Amino acid sequence: MTDVVVPSTEVTRRTIRRADWVAENAAFIDCRTPGSDRKSNYAFIGPGVSQNAKQFINLSEPHGYNVGAAGMPNGVNNNLHLHFTAEVFINFGGTFRIRWGVDGKQGEYVSHDGDIISVPSWIFRGFTNEGPDEGLLLTVLGQDVTGGIIWGPSVLKEAESYGLHLTADNRLIDTVAGDELPTDVPLIKPMKQSAIDELTTYSVEEMRGRVTQAGDRRYSARATLGHALPGGAGELALVIGYGMSEDRRQVPRLHEPHSFNLAWVRATPGEGLLRHRHDATQTLLVKSGRWQVTLNAGAAEETVVLEPQDMLSVLPGSWRRFELLEAGEDAATEGTGELIVVNAGDGRVRLEWAPEVVEAAFDAGWMLDPNGYLAPVAVMVTATEDD
Repeated sequence: MTDVVVPSTEVTRRTIRRADWVAENAAFIDCRTPGSDRKSNYAFIGPGVSQNAKQFINLSEPHGYNVGAAGMPNGVNNNLHLHFTAEVFINFGGTFRIRWGVDGKQGEYVSHDGDIISVPSWIFRGFTNEGPDEGLLLTVLGQDVTGGIIWGPSVLKEAESYGLHLTADNRLIDTVAGDELPTDVPLIKPMKQSAIDELTTYSVEEMRGRVTQAGDRRYSARATLGHALPGGAGELALVIGYGMSEDRRQVPRLHEPHSFNLAWVRATPGEGLLRHRHDATQTLLVKSGRWQVTLNAGAAEETVVLEPQDMLSVLPGSWRRFELLEAGEDAATEGTGELIVVNAGDGRVRLEWAPEVVEAAFDAGWMLDPNGYLAPVAVMVTATEDD
C-alpha cells in the first residue's frame, strides 16, 4: 500500500467538531409545514439529500457515502419521503417515533439513544421527536450521489399551499420569498398511485430485524490482530457488513449492500486499536468518552482528540491508531467509551498492521491466516505448503 502522510492542516480540515456544525432550517420542501418547520438539517460529509443550495457542507469530497444529521425539538416531524439508496439512522440522543408506508401507517418503531436503524430503500419513511428538545439523529446515506428523494403525495400538496415547489433538478422554489417558477424545468408531481402500489411492504417484525439496539450488539474481544497487546484491546461489534473484523466467526446483523459498512468500537481507557491502515475512506463518530486518534508514523505523527459528537474523516492509506483517553460520563458506558466507525464499500476491509504490531502479536501467539483472520501461531507453523 502506498504511504499516505496526512499533514496537520489536513487533519484539522477533516476534523468536524460539534462546534463546527452549521444548521440549515430550510433544507427541504416541508420547511413551512406546521409541525415540520423547526428542523435543523446538517451535512457533514457530502450534500446528502438537501434541497437547498445554501446548505453548508463540512467536507464535500466523495467518500462513497454521505453523513449528516437532523436536529429536532420535541414534537417536530420529518415528513414521509422515499430514498433510492440506503438510509441509516444513528440515534445520538432522544426518543423518535419512526413510521413507514405512504401514509405512515404500515408500521412504527420507537427509537431510543444508541439505536442504529437501517431503513430499506424505496419505501416511504418519516419520524417525530417524542423526547427532549435536543433530540438528534445522525444519518449515513449510501453512495456519493443519492438521487435525491421522493416526497409523499400529501407532503407536496401541503408544501404547495405555502408557496414551496420542487423542480425536477432538485431545486427548492420559494414563491413567497420571490422565486419565479421555472419555465425550462418541470415541477415535481406526486408519485402515481400505480407506482406506490408496487412498493415493498415491511412488517413491524421485519423492520425490528433492521434495528440494532444496545442489547443486540455482539462484541468480539478478538476482533483484531492486536487484541492481546497493550493498547489494542478495543472490542468490535458489527452492525452493517463484515467491515474490519478479523474474527472469522463474527457476523454482522445486516449483510445486504449499503455502499458502506458500520461498526461499534468499545474500549476502556488506554485501550483501542493499534496502528493499522487500509484503502477505504473512513469516518469516526464519537458517541461517548474522549478518544485520541494518532495518524501517520514516526516523526510525522499527528494527534487529534475527539469529544462526544466530534467526527474525523481519515484518508485511505494513512496509518491510524485509536485510543480511549477517558470513559463516558453516563452510566450506560460502564467505564468504557464508544466509537462508531464507517468505512466505504460493501466487502471486507482488509487491514494492514504496522510491523511492530505484527511482530508483537506473533510473540504473543497470534497471526493472521491467508484469509486475513486471526489464528494461533502454534497452529499456523504446523501447516505445510501446497505442492
